[in-house]
Amino acid sequence: MASESAETAESAYPFVITLPGVYAPQHDPRLLTAALDREHIAAGADVLDLGTGSGALAVRAAQLGGRVTAVDIARCAVATTWLNALLHRQRITVRHSDLASAMQDRRYDLILCNPPYVPTPHARVPTHGSSRAWDAGFDGRAVVDRVCDGAPAALRTAGVLLMVHSGLCDPAATLRRLSRGGLKATVSARARVPLGPVLLSRQSWLQERHLMKANDSCEELVVIRAERS
Repeated sequence: MASESAETAESAYPFVITLPGVYAPQHDPRLLTAALDREHIAAGADVLDLGTGSGALAVRAAQLGGRVTAVDIARCAVATTWLNALLHRQRITVRHSDLASAMQDRRYDLILCNPPYVPTPHARVPTHGSSRAWDAGFDGRAVVDRVCDGAPAALRTAGVLLMVHSGLCDPAATLRRLSRGGLKATVSARARVPLGPVLLSRQSWLQERHLMKANDSCEELVVIRAERS
């Protein structure tokens, strides 16, 4: 699939509510939803939404005909997704689970993931609080790498992984890791978006690591598409 700019991508992004402590959807889930809308989802296809957050992706996948399982390690996110499924009258299986258990459970036709991916000066990945929705270790890959390693076994033949993350955490490394697992991986979409509060607060540190230039006011987001042959 050719790379496509998010500025021209159209998607029917669902309106969602977010409970306190749940990541409010921004540019990244919208970019991933646009990628989802470009996929052909067969009626009844098994879809896994990893780290569902607000459940926006799960709702859209269900609207497109998928049989969706949405999981999150945060109980407030599980409750939010359940509420949004009710709001949109979609049947979604919502579970409190970590991503490793979810991917080992069974195989899927489509896996969606908007993981934590923001590099942080502290190597430790948070286990509580709202920051666990975005903090992902020193290189931003603490969760991305786990998804890459688990996806090949969790996908059926011709199954697809769609994952969004920042260009700050090395998309080329993601492609290599997925390829080593036997998946055909490409960057299917890119977008430049304004820096949010978290990155703005770390701008000096990111510049010291040569991940960001002094005059940068935007970051690049990428959607990774990986298919199991």
